[in-house]
Amino acid sequence: MSDIIYTKVDEAPELASASLLPIIQKYAGAAGVSVGTKDISLAGRILATFPEHLSEEQRQSDDLAELGRLVKTAGANVIKLPNISASVPQLVGAIRELQSQGFALPDYPEAPQTDDEKAIRAKYDTIKGSAVNPVLREGNSDRRAAKAVKSFAQANPHRMGDWSADSKTHVSSMSGNDFFSNETSATLDRATGAKIVLETAAGETVLKDGLEYPAGTVVDATFMSAAALKDFLASEIAKTREQGILFSLHLKATMMKVSDPILFGHAVKAFLAPVFDKHGDAMAALGVNPNSGLGDLLARVGDNPEIMADIDACMADRPPMYMVDSDKGVTNLHVSSDVIIDASMPALIRAGGKGWGPDGKEADANCVIPDNSYAPVYDEAISFFKENGKLNPATAGTVQNIGLMAQKAEEYGSHPTTFEIPEAGTVKMILDDGTVLHQHTVDAGDIWRSSSARQAPIEDWVNLAISRQKAEGCRAIFWLDENRAHDAELIAYVRPILEAQGVAGKFEIMAPREATRASLETITKGENTIAVTGNVLRDYLTDLFPILELATSAKMLSIVKLMNGGGLFETGAGGSAPKHVQQLVEENHLRWDSLGEFCALGESLIFLADAKGNEKARILGKAVETATQGILDHDRSPSRKVGEPDNRDSHYWFARYWAEALAAQSDDADLAAYFTPIAGALASNEAQILTELAAVQGPAAELGGYYHTDPAMTAAVMRPSATLNGIIGEPA
Repeated sequence: MSDIIYTKVDEAPELASASLLPIIQKYAGAAGVSVGTKDISLAGRILATFPEHLSEEQRQSDDLAELGRLVKTAGANVIKLPNISASVPQLVGAIRELQSQGFALPDYPEAPQTDDEKAIRAKYDTIKGSAVNPVLREGNSDRRAAKAVKSFAQANPHRMGDWSADSKTHVSSMSGNDFFSNETSATLDRATGAKIVLETAAGETVLKDGLEYPAGTVVDATFMSAAALKDFLASEIAKTREQGILFSLHLKATMMKVSDPILFGHAVKAFLAPVFDKHGDAMAALGVNPNSGLGDLLARVGDNPEIMADIDACMADRPPMYMVDSDKGVTNLHVSSDVIIDASMPALIRAGGKGWGPDGKEADANCVIPDNSYAPVYDEAISFFKENGKLNPATAGTVQNIGLMAQKAEEYGSHPTTFEIPEAGTVKMILDDGTVLHQHTVDAGDIWRSSSARQAPIEDWVNLAISRQKAEGCRAIFWLDENRAHDAELIAYVRPILEAQGVAGKFEIMAPREATRASLETITKGENTIAVTGNVLRDYLTDLFPILELATSAKMLSIVKLMNGGGLFETGAGGSAPKHVQQLVEENHLRWDSLGEFCALGESLIFLADAKGNEKARILGKAVETATQGILDHDRSPSRKVGEPDNRDSHYWFARYWAEALAAQSDDADLAAYFTPIAGALASNEAQILTELAAVQGPAAELGGYYHTDPAMTAAVMRPSATLNGIIGEPA
């Protein structure tokens, strides 16, 4: 196994890797550090799941499973780039692309009938949503802006949209019968197995058997009423029309791969309710599934003029919709994975509460977030900015995050225990001794789910928070609501640990709404705070605050201290990656910023030095920090516009600054001697290299695929400078 594993992923981060990874491998090799790759891309995971359908040369090892074993060891050192958490449309798109490339994969059965189809569907479903993160995250999250990044953002503040006190933008959520209000939670006093059953008038159906929980596990259960959701959506659509603003839906249909696509489908059906009432059977016969989105629906009914006419009439009578791409007519309801709440809501808030409408103009919006568990965060942020005006990035402090996520903690681990209820009855979670731990009376169509958080990750999370607060000396808040069932169980863990370590006075415990306002007040004053949160809020806040503070979450430093001693270094968010790929394909300009990769690389090398006593690796890691500072100080990050420096230019500058730092250091003469000629060659050939990089921009780029690109084509696009390639050499 290589000293460092650099993950192969998807979209813009993977394209950037084609340029950056050869540089990393060459430089690391000088310190005796091997950097290998493991494929956790969507295409790679699909191929690894169906070896029996592939030829011998097409088969691919299950790298995700291998990494899952590695992260449980003390020797793990993984740089994890953002991968696709696939929605069904993305999964189907990847399958079709692979089939077109000669891989004899089975189709995705959207409505499986036979046992074979059900087995195929079950295998594909293991790939959907957050299939990667729960496997790799065997530790809790320490995520923050690196000091150099934060300082640069303050010295070069990004544009923020102006907020008006009379803005009509607001958040709408259900008043009850949602996941938040129906939640029950309990902490197990012993290790036990469990099963989940549905009791109806016709008898008992086992929904899930063979569950195993260690002692101390917090186990939750809840459901959302489909009838209440339907009424809520219909009401909000009508209210939005009356208010004359945009209708927008904000979910997490990628990570919450079972529940949120169903919620998304309810919204599609509600928005086109008259059409479904009139043509529901005909559309079902055409294969329409509202969970797949408006885009798929339109493609299936496009040849039926009567249905299309009724859709046009319905849309004309509805409020204007928040758009993903106004120019191309892509709405908020086209594809569930196009509008992901942790990216879409911060972008709207940063823009002064404005979203893009179908007319290509900005407008206020009704931000529909059905469940109340985390909606108050965005609601309170909007209220704060209406009252106080936009945040000033030049003076704002920062919000760091310590997130509970190890061992599939909380809702993100709920996929195997989430069900759309087939008929009315009672769902029960029954322990091995017959104890009914949770039960809910449900109706057909309701969405029931259970999740859990284990004792060891919870205790590790609290101790990590204590460590970070001691290091930072700033305000620290546990974002826990004592009136929420799950949070109350966590508080029962948190308070005794804080008191036992004598630090209870250094921490506050607040519900998410109150913690949001307190954090915004703190950073507005130029001070810092640490948000200590659960898994979903970790995900949401590490986009919200960085987008407000830095304009992007891609530049965050994310360290996962694995519970068995290894390290996982994450490189930022990939929510904007599809648009970056689109621009590259159309204009051969990649605006993806690899600053997150630079930060993770430096931490990984220093971690390796500590773990293996490799002082050369430490010198490399410190030089990475110097190079990253150079990128910021000299404004070498990618531009958004074609014809200007892009991701490939930034990699040249990173390689140069890194080599110059290594040549200048005096701690290791051999490293200095090795990198002096490299630094000299990079500097003396600057004009030629930049000319070669600039020359390729403008015309379309060919990658040989989207989900499964051709390596040679991708290398040709991402390494177009023969001069630079001659200095760096070929990839390892």
